[in-house]
Amino acid sequence: MKDLKSGIFRPLTALLLLCAVGVGGYSFIEGWDLLDSLYMTVITLGTIGYGETHALSDSGRVFTICLILGGIGVMTYIFTSITELLLKGGLKDAFRRLKMQDKIDRMDGHFVVCGASRPGLSVCEELSKTSRPFVLVVLAESEVKKFMDRGWCVVAGDAASCSALEAAGIKKARGIFCALPGDKDNGFVAITARGLNPAVKIVTVQNEHDEEMKDKLVRAGADIVINPSHIGGLRMASEMLRPATVKFLDSMLRGQKEGVRFEDLEAGAGAAGRPLGEFKGAGSKGALIVALKNPEKQEYEINPLPEVKLKKGDVLVALGTPEELKALAAALA
Repeated sequence: MKDLKSGIFRPLTALLLLCAVGVGGYSFIEGWDLLDSLYMTVITLGTIGYGETHALSDSGRVFTICLILGGIGVMTYIFTSITELLLKGGLKDAFRRLKMQDKIDRMDGHFVVCGASRPGLSVCEELSKTSRPFVLVVLAESEVKKFMDRGWCVVAGDAASCSALEAAGIKKARGIFCALPGDKDNGFVAITARGLNPAVKIVTVQNEHDEEMKDKLVRAGADIVINPSHIGGLRMASEMLRPATVKFLDSMLRGQKEGVRFEDLEAGAGAAGRPLGEFKGAGSKGALIVALKNPEKQEYEINPLPEVKLKKGDVLVALGTPEELKALAAALA
């Protein structure tokens, strides 16, 4: 956008200034009114050659010569700038940015990812694979095009500032991921996000090993704090103790093609009172329900029986392809 401003706005500003000088010069030298001065300036700069509006004095002719030479220089500068923008793709990128911002403005219930760190990019890749709408907030303006080329929505700015989060649509967002390298920065992002949207769910990374840092991040507004070092230790143990299970989960999360996913699905009014067996899919094609969560007790029932009657608001943990999960979600609604 800065290249667009320098490539278009500056030449246009120079043209407007030249027109103002022309109008002022004819008014001062020849004593013409505003309309006559403007008309003479335009036909002179446009090299139309209609003829003089009124007879010019010698001083007026000298001024007109200078105005023509200045107009040739400014018009050459304008055409050169526009050609340079076209060759560099600046106009195309500018229109892409405007289209992307319009898409962000129309988003509702999306996710905001703060930081192009390794955890942040991993979150973006998973959201992209599962077709979740999201906006990535990066610090440098130069990074925007790189992630736009991947088909992501991106805004540049300080993620802890109200302006950057508002540009990412935080007020209508469903959740925000704080994935900046510094824990203090993540804490500021959480505070700002909570102030702009009290209902937003906040998940943040804890980079330091300070035992008190988790409590500080929670007090800052985070709902969930993830410690990558702790997760990494559990992963190492799982690789040793249950390698087949780890490889199965990796095939879901890291596969190049769309694979199966675990998903949370909520039972709606249409599913209330109906047995789970109508949706379970263990003996038929479809998503498999592996757990049932009672929102009142906050407990999970693993491999629930088909006879269990569903209640509105029950959360089902299902396993299946994106198409199977969409079909199950529609049936539960």
